[in-house]
Amino acid sequence: MSRNDAAPGPVAAPPGRIRRALSLLYVQCLMGVLAGAAVGWLWPSFGADLKPLGDGFIALVRMMIAPVIFCTVVHGIASMGNARAVGRVSLKALIYFEVLTTVAMVIGLVVVNIVKPGSGLSVDPSTLSTEGLPPEATQSHESVSAFVLSIIPDTLPSALTGHEILPVLLISVLFGFGLNAAGEAGAGITEGVEKLSKVLFTLIRWVMRLAPIGAFGSMAFTIGSYGLDTLRHLSLLVGSFWLTALFFVLVVLGTVMRINGLRLLPFLRYIKEELLIVLGTSSSEPVLPRMMAKLQHAGASKPVVGITLPAGYSFNLDGTAIYLTMGSVFLAQALGIDLSLTQQLTMLAVMLLTSKGAAGVTGSGFIALAATLSAVPHVPVAALALIFGIDRFMSEARALTSVIGNGVATLAVAKWEGQLDEVRAKAVLRGDLPYAAVPEDEHTAEPQAGPVPGEKPAEADPKAGAGTDRDPVPAAG
Repeated sequence: MSRNDAAPGPVAAPPGRIRRALSLLYVQCLMGVLAGAAVGWLWPSFGADLKPLGDGFIALVRMMIAPVIFCTVVHGIASMGNARAVGRVSLKALIYFEVLTTVAMVIGLVVVNIVKPGSGLSVDPSTLSTEGLPPEATQSHESVSAFVLSIIPDTLPSALTGHEILPVLLISVLFGFGLNAAGEAGAGITEGVEKLSKVLFTLIRWVMRLAPIGAFGSMAFTIGSYGLDTLRHLSLLVGSFWLTALFFVLVVLGTVMRINGLRLLPFLRYIKEELLIVLGTSSSEPVLPRMMAKLQHAGASKPVVGITLPAGYSFNLDGTAIYLTMGSVFLAQALGIDLSLTQQLTMLAVMLLTSKGAAGVTGSGFIALAATLSAVPHVPVAALALIFGIDRFMSEARALTSVIGNGVATLAVAKWEGQLDEVRAKAVLRGDLPYAAVPEDEHTAEPQAGPVPGEKPAEADPKAGAGTDRDPVPAAG
């Protein structure tokens, strides 16, 4: 048979294309998540023992968060030179956070009252016990005044060594204003802070190479420890919570993006690596540095990103807001407790306080729910035992919703403040200006939007001129 007579067969993908696909971080993270789920399902005991892989990756990123926030905020404020603008950005961000958090809670409250996932369980409250719950869930929770005072660190360096974001944000803003007021004396320090931030983002780029391993270990632990069987009895709660979170993202956040002249789905594609890392680790904390870099790359100014995004990790946890209303009413339904509209609205008001300060780490939403139940007498804290086994399966949705919500919030506040390069933002979300590595010998080069196909050059905007500087963008992995 001649060569021309050979039967046609399936055409294999070029090896180069496969290698390029495997080199992408989001592909590696997806493989890690799927492999971890398979290991946890097939070998539960072994999968549960892989928890240190995920914990180690989260710890590596967490140690970088405080210095990254400090450098970004300090350099942004010192370069902007406008204290009134910083206050205006902060006020707009806080108003946005409160409005969106309230909307998220109301949506969760409406859904849980319509679906009634806890009805019919008829759990006897006397059979419940707090034994086996995390110690944080049964401890007394701090008051509003204690929460406010906790934002002030004991010393200036101690804020950088702790795990809370708000103290870091406080000293960063104060230090940035101090450098600004110092004039010539602070100029050299400001330049040094900028150079330090470039070093930190280089380290972040190296650490993020371990993200697939962290996602693999965390997912293997989740499936191995809790198992898919735990979802069977409470699948209605888990399913309705995920669908409610999806509705909030697509409808509410999608509307916010449309109002500001952008589209949500391209933004989700732009941050797909971060979303897969969050899905694998059940935590929004590991992606904070990368989200700061990507939002700057998308045209938001450094001061707006540095103030809005970290603050959102404490004040704009949309996923946790939905979880609090749905979780608390579900427990009441399971115990046969009929909550009146007034009682539910009272719980919602309490949740607006207890949801604040819940960092984006795994399990923080569960602790916030415990704080809510301990603050209102309607549902006993021991009822948390009913959902403790499935909380991990809802933590991914909480973290994903909060990450997307904080990204949208940052772009929205930047647009309202005139600190968003819209031409660049649209080009980045279209894929015309991909988020990519900056060559080592070009770290001092500022990323430029350049001519964008299909767009007219942006006219100079005097309002957006100040403070629109962006750091050189770190690698996408």
